[in-house]
Amino acid sequence: MEEWGKFLLRLGVGGLLLFHGIHKILYGIGGIEAMLAARSLPSWIGYGVYIGEVLAPIALIVGFRSRIAALVIAFNMAVAIFLAYGENLFALGRFGGWSIETPLLYLVASLAIAMIGGGRIGLKW
Repeated sequence: MEEWGKFLLRLGVGGLLLFHGIHKILYGIGGIEAMLAARSLPSWIGYGVYIGEVLAPIALIVGFRSRIAALVIAFNMAVAIFLAYGENLFALGRFGGWSIETPLLYLVASLAIAMIGGGRIGLKW
């Protein structure tokens, strides 16, 4: 059962985050580039989101280098929290939850995967 739990965690984190990556493929990363420009950072850094929200989630879903993929996702989420919520880090959202609740959940879950491993279910190369 433990292996299926690890698989379910990988599938949840990778599968749900992949939707964010697909959205960026379809509609671009203009918002991310604007956030980078506001902090005087080069816009080319924004293309890293495709690694953190497309490639790493796919690797996590199929179980390919799960620990590395999870660390990439954790880094991506830390950067996303800094860029999108930096000024309002401790603010509450519209429904009373912490404003960084969703990206923080991805960050913590991906760190958990990095620590416990992806399990035996999936590709092993």
